[in-house]
Amino acid sequence: MDFYDDNELKLIIYVNNSYMNFQSIEHPRMVHVHVNHGESDKLSMVSNRAKAYDKVFVAGPAAIKRHESMLVDFDFDKLIVTGRPQLDIEFEPELEPSLQMDVMYAPTWEGENDDNNYTSIDLYGEEIVDALLANPNLRVIYKPHPRVQASTDRAVAMAHENIVTKLETANSLGSKHLVCLEGNILSMFGATDALITDVSSVALDFLYLHPEKPLVLSDRRTNQANLQRDAPVSQACQVVDASTIGNAVELLETALVNDQLQEAREGMRRFYFGELDRGDSTVRFERVILQLIMERAQKLSGIRQWHR
Repeated sequence: MDFYDDNELKLIIYVNNSYMNFQSIEHPRMVHVHVNHGESDKLSMVSNRAKAYDKVFVAGPAAIKRHESMLVDFDFDKLIVTGRPQLDIEFEPELEPSLQMDVMYAPTWEGENDDNNYTSIDLYGEEIVDALLANPNLRVIYKPHPRVQASTDRAVAMAHENIVTKLETANSLGSKHLVCLEGNILSMFGATDALITDVSSVALDFLYLHPEKPLVLSDRRTNQANLQRDAPVSQACQVVDASTIGNAVELLETALVNDQLQEAREGMRRFYFGELDRGDSTVRFERVILQLIMERAQKLSGIRQWHR
C-alpha cells in the first residue's frame, strides 16, 4: 500500500489469479483490472474471482459468452473488449521458412490438475510426429510449452524425449526438422504453414494472425460435444482424439494438404476477436486505460468534495 501511495499509482493490471492479488485489491483508490494471460478456452480463463476486480479486459465476443455461461450474479458491465494487444507486436522472425510445407507441433503442458490438463503429448504426440515424418514433403517444427521440458509427469516427459529423438534421428538421415525448446512462438508463426496444437492460447493466437493457414486441434477427452461447446474453435478444425489418431496420416493429409476449412476459421476469428485488425487492439487498450484512470479521478474528486 505504501508503494502504491508513494508512487501515486492510478491503475493496476493483473495477469493471473494469484492469491496475492486479493491483498493488492485492498487498495481502495486505484482501478483494479484483470487481463488474465491471453485468450484461451482453458477452464482457468474464467473464475468467480473476476467479481473482485473493477474491470475485466477480454479479447472479444467468445470471452464474453464464456463468462456468461460460467458465472452467476456477475456484473457483466465489468467486461471490456480490448482485443489481444500482444499480437500487434511485429516480432523479429526466429525461423527461416523452408521449401517444404512447415508444420509446427506445439503441445501445451499438463496443467496443475486434471481439469486443466489439455496436453496431447502423452496420448497422441508420438503418433502425430510419426504421421508427419511419414510425409517427406513436410518439415516438422516441434515447439512444446516451456513447462513440458521440466514435466514431472512420467508419460509427458517420456513422450517429449521420444519425439526429440525421432526428429534427431530423421535429421541424421538428411532431414531438416527443428526442435525449438527456446524462443518466442509468436515470432515463429510467420515461417509456419500449419499448426497442430491443443486447447490453449497458442491455437487462438495462430487463428488471429493466420486464419488462412490450416489449424489442427487435439482433444484428450475424446468428447466432441463438450469440445465444441468449451472450445468453439474446434468446429473449424480437424481434431485429433482417440477415435482419429489411428488414422493420423490420413487426417493430417486432409487437414494440411486438402484444407477446406479456411472460411470456417475466418468466421471463428471474428467470434473470438471481433472485427479487430492487427494494430487495433493496442489503440483500444490504451484508450480504455486512460478512460478508466480519468473516470476514477473524477469519482475521487467527487468523494473529496463530499467530505469537505
